Amino acid sequence: MATEFDPRAMVARFRDRARAVRDRGMPPIEGADRQRFREQAQLDYMDFAMLGDAEPTVDGGILTLRIDLRPPDQRGAGATGGPPGA
Repeated sequence: MATEFDPRAMVARFRDRARAVRDRGMPPIEGADRQRFREQAQLDYMDFAMLGDAEPTVDGGILTLRIDLRPPDQRGAGATGGPPGA
Protein backbone atom coordinates (compact mmCIF):
# COMPACT_ATOMS: atom_id res chain seq x y z
CA MET A 1 0.00 0.00 0.00
CA ALA A 2 1.57 3.28 -1.13
CA THR A 3 1.34 6.25 1.20
CA GLU A 4 0.84 9.76 -0.06
CA PHE A 5 3.95 11.93 0.07
CA ASP A 6 3.66 14.72 2.65
CA PRO A 7 6.37 17.34 2.03
CA ARG A 8 5.61 19.16 5.31
CA ALA A 9 6.12 15.92 7.24
CA MET A 10 9.45 15.43 5.42
CA VAL A 11 10.57 18.94 6.44
CA ALA A 12 9.49 18.22 10.03
CA ARG A 13 11.64 15.05 10.02
CA PHE A 14 14.66 17.13 8.95
CA ARG A 15 13.90 19.60 11.75
CA ASP A 16 13.86 16.66 14.20
CA ARG A 17 17.15 15.38 12.79
CA ALA A 18 18.77 18.80 13.27
CA ARG A 19 17.59 18.85 16.88
CA ALA A 20 18.95 15.31 17.44
CA VAL A 21 22.37 16.24 16.03
CA ARG A 22 22.48 19.41 18.13
CA ASP A 23 21.51 17.58 21.33
CA ARG A 24 23.58 14.40 20.97
CA GLY A 25 26.59 13.93 23.19
CA MET A 26 30.20 13.54 22.19
CA PRO A 27 31.32 9.89 22.04
CA PRO A 28 34.48 8.90 23.92
CA ILE A 29 36.96 9.71 21.14
CA GLU A 30 40.10 11.82 21.25
CA GLY A 31 42.50 13.73 19.08
CA ALA A 32 41.93 14.07 15.35
CA ASP A 33 38.91 11.73 15.44
CA ARG A 34 37.22 14.00 17.97
CA GLN A 35 37.77 17.05 15.75
CA ARG A 36 36.48 15.21 12.66
CA PHE A 37 33.38 14.10 14.61
CA ARG A 38 32.72 17.68 15.74
CA GLU A 39 33.18 19.08 12.22
CA GLN A 40 30.85 16.43 10.74
CA ALA A 41 28.24 17.15 13.42
CA GLN A 42 28.34 20.86 12.54
CA LEU A 43 27.87 20.07 8.83
CA ASP A 44 25.06 17.59 9.58
CA TYR A 45 23.32 20.15 11.79
CA MET A 46 23.61 22.88 9.17
CA ASP A 47 22.25 20.64 6.40
CA PHE A 48 19.37 19.25 8.46
CA ALA A 49 18.48 22.67 9.90
CA MET A 50 18.35 24.30 6.47
CA LEU A 51 16.08 21.57 5.13
CA GLY A 52 14.04 21.77 8.33
CA ASP A 53 13.46 25.48 7.69
CA ALA A 54 12.39 24.90 4.08
CA GLU A 55 9.00 25.80 2.67
CA PRO A 56 8.05 22.80 0.52
CA THR A 57 5.78 22.86 -2.50
CA VAL A 58 4.86 20.17 -5.00
CA ASP A 59 3.80 21.42 -8.40
CA GLY A 60 3.25 19.01 -11.28
CA GLY A 61 5.15 16.27 -9.47
CA ILE A 62 8.18 18.51 -8.83
CA LEU A 63 9.22 19.01 -5.19
CA THR A 64 10.63 22.48 -4.53
CA LEU A 65 12.23 23.43 -1.23
CA ARG A 66 12.45 27.18 -0.70
CA ILE A 67 15.12 28.05 1.88
CA ASP A 68 15.66 31.62 3.02
CA LEU A 69 19.41 32.00 3.65
CA ARG A 70 19.21 35.56 4.91
CA PRO A 71 20.16 36.11 8.58
CA PRO A 72 17.18 35.64 10.93
CA ASP A 73 17.06 39.36 11.80
CA GLN A 74 16.56 40.14 8.11
CA ARG A 75 13.83 37.55 7.48
CA GLY A 76 11.72 37.57 10.62
CA ALA A 77 11.05 34.40 12.62
CA GLY A 78 12.01 30.77 12.10
CA ALA A 79 15.63 30.41 13.25
CA THR A 80 16.51 26.92 14.51
CA GLY A 81 18.80 26.79 17.57
CA GLY A 82 22.56 26.94 17.23
CA PRO A 83 25.20 24.61 15.85
CA PRO A 84 26.45 21.72 18.00
CA GLY A 85 29.48 22.46 20.12
CA ALA A 86 28.73 26.19 20.21
